[in-house]
Amino acid sequence: MRINKVIYQVWCTQKNYRFLETHSSKFDRKYLHPSRKCYCTKSEDTKECVIPVENIRNFSIIAHVDHGKSTLADRLLEITGAIKKNSGNQILDKLQVEKDRGITVKAQTASLNYTYKETKYLLNLIDTPGHVDFSAEVYRSLVPCQGVILVVDANDGVQAQTVANYYLAAKQKLIIIPVINKIDLKNANPDRVIQQLKTLFDMKEENVLKISAKLGTGVKNILDVIVERIPPPDVFRDKPFRALIFDSWYDRYKGAISLIYVKEGSLSIGDHITSIHNKKSYELKNLSLLRPDEEPVKRLVAGQIGCIACNMRSSKEAFIGDTLHIKNQPVDTLLQFKTPKPMVFSGVYPLDQSQFDAMKTAVEKLTLNDSGVSVTIDHSVALGQGWRIGFLGLLHMEVFMQRLEQEHGVEPIVTIPNVTYKAKISGAKNIKKYGSDEITFNNPAHFPNPQIVTELFEPIILGTIITPETYLGEVLSLCLEKRGVEQLTKDIGNNRIMLQYLMPLNEVIVDFHDLLKSATSGYASFDYEEYGYESSKIVKLNIALNGIIVEELSTIVHANKAVTVGKHLCEKLVNIIPRQMFEISIQAMLNGRVLARDNVKAYRKDVTAKLYGGDVTRRKKLLARQVEGKKKMRMIGKISIPRDTFIKVLKR
Repeated sequence: MRINKVIYQVWCTQKNYRFLETHSSKFDRKYLHPSRKCYCTKSEDTKECVIPVENIRNFSIIAHVDHGKSTLADRLLEITGAIKKNSGNQILDKLQVEKDRGITVKAQTASLNYTYKETKYLLNLIDTPGHVDFSAEVYRSLVPCQGVILVVDANDGVQAQTVANYYLAAKQKLIIIPVINKIDLKNANPDRVIQQLKTLFDMKEENVLKISAKLGTGVKNILDVIVERIPPPDVFRDKPFRALIFDSWYDRYKGAISLIYVKEGSLSIGDHITSIHNKKSYELKNLSLLRPDEEPVKRLVAGQIGCIACNMRSSKEAFIGDTLHIKNQPVDTLLQFKTPKPMVFSGVYPLDQSQFDAMKTAVEKLTLNDSGVSVTIDHSVALGQGWRIGFLGLLHMEVFMQRLEQEHGVEPIVTIPNVTYKAKISGAKNIKKYGSDEITFNNPAHFPNPQIVTELFEPIILGTIITPETYLGEVLSLCLEKRGVEQLTKDIGNNRIMLQYLMPLNEVIVDFHDLLKSATSGYASFDYEEYGYESSKIVKLNIALNGIIVEELSTIVHANKAVTVGKHLCEKLVNIIPRQMFEISIQAMLNGRVLARDNVKAYRKDVTAKLYGGDVTRRKKLLARQVEGKKKMRMIGKISIPRDTFIKVLKR
């Protein structure tokens, strides 16, 4: 049987040598001794070594924020020779926002060469984010992996995101290698952390590695354990090409670049590939490995992770989770990615409408690199044309906005974040209008008429909090204030408590994390996951100026907090709205009922300034005429609200 451009291994029984067999004229047969286990071709076309599948290891590094993932990745890169020593810190954190904030935002890949017991191995490393908002990045990164390194701080111990990432890896049945980092710290207590790992995850002490990523202590041992414990990928090189796209980004010269995991067969420059998602075909222009910088290659084989460029131009074409295959060769989809659902929505507008086109291009490019973002066109009377953009969380939103400014030079206006609500409606006419008896909305302007609504629902999350026992009272009070319902309280040892609460997402997105850190002197950690929807008494709080409702200032709140939020908005607007020639009344209204009120005083001209003596009735007459004039002006005058007033109120 003739297989074009597919390499497979054959044993030579006479000399006990293993060699490479191919039916393509590009490759030459070469005999190698089994102990070398590296199969290279002599052809000038193909300079890379074809590593056997059994010598490939794909793994990720997962941990809580600031537990040393990126520093560990630096040491692994140095030990394997991918970078020189003292090349800098956090090499895989390439974005400016990552360097500014000291956190990992995007999962990064590096293909490393490592020799273990005189055998050459290819280690594909994926460094992942640690913050809860980027859990979708972690999920995608684990898809091509067979194992993970779970890093835990020797000082802080197990944190909320440690728990979440552990169960994410366990759910995908990956080999988990527990590593305790920062053992060089003065207050490090590895034994305490080992006890926590035993209590929570039933891990054995002999399987736990102790390292200092900063000093490099014990890091080489991790590479040996990766080779020993993590199995090779389950791939097939004798089948037609099939690969999975698990990340993508934009290059101004090459267009959309896709990061792929080759599951079957091989891929060479010039091949024509087809996308299952959009049914389009492309000619392959560029192939490269990340080491960690792009290194051009001529060919990728099953088991490898690499980058391809083939004239894909947008996120609609370079779809994360898509399966690629050779043209005119129908195959099945490799994997259906669970697309992350945005949980926080904000209006995003250019500072000036002349920047709309530039911002549109910037948003499209960033969306290609971030599948967790959803974008729809939106329009505001006050702020003009813009977008309603959905994010996975508040930090995700802040990072996205910072990247817009730093990488594309556009300055966005961001409105108050909201979550997605649901409403059950009644009446055949209304159901026909909306196309269903259940509608969703995340913009106060789209809040349905209360007269047609039978029930309203808000999103609920299951929050996990790990806190020192000393602060338990403060944490419980905060959770109750945020309408939390207790689900679990567990002592995890060493005076630390794990709490689980069901809470409305709307109560969590803006300030819960900051309040939690403040209440616990920064020692508590927080993580959450979706828990569905529950019936709730949410209402639309309107703001009226002189009796006229201003839709852009409306917000969605729980009925129990409507008065508090209304007073806060009125007080804020009094200091923001500029004074006019007539008095402006600011009212927070719920279903036509005024909950809170404040006034912006009018400018007052001293109309009696020119009077010198005379009868007092003359003074009263002038003042009465002024009062009548102001009443008339208030009836017919329009309130002039500058654009920056909306920005100050709506902007976070």
